Amino acid sequence: LCQDAAELDLYGTVDGAVCCLDSLNHITDYEKLAAAIKRVALFLEKDRLFIFDLNTEYKHREILGNNTFVSEDEKVYCVWQNEYTPYDKTVNMALDFFVLGENGLYERFCDDVCERAYTKEEIKSILESAGLKIEAIYGDMTESEPNEKCERVIYITRKAE
Repeated sequence: LCQDAAELDLYGTVDGAVCCLDSLNHITDYEKLAAAIKRVALFLEKDRLFIFDLNTEYKHREILGNNTFVSEDEKVYCVWQNEYTPYDKTVNMALDFFVLGENGLYERFCDDVCERAYTKEEIKSILESAGLKIEAIYGDMTESEPNEKCERVIYITRKAE
């Protein structure tokens, strides 16, 4: 299915849902994020899990920030430039890929992406209004609560009703 997350229609209920790779950070409007999570909850069977991850404010501010990254291998050269906006906790990312073609020439592909970081309080409010209970919150690749320098958090939620 290829749909707007705020209008998600699964045509029936599901036993669980997973959303990974900071996909929800790409929904930069709070109301649309709330609508998307409510739609997931709508299609989730009672007592089933919705598991998702989010990049943190720390990662947006300190790691991605106003930084530029360069990655290079034999066939692809990538330049990734970020612009952080503190008042709305967004990072605008401009990615330029130079891909080596069979003819020995590089072809340029560009992509612009925006992510927004949400506070734990914002997410908790959205989850509660969607009828989802937080079972656990983990730091990335750990079974521990996230700390102040955690770059990604994992939410384990359960449909309450």
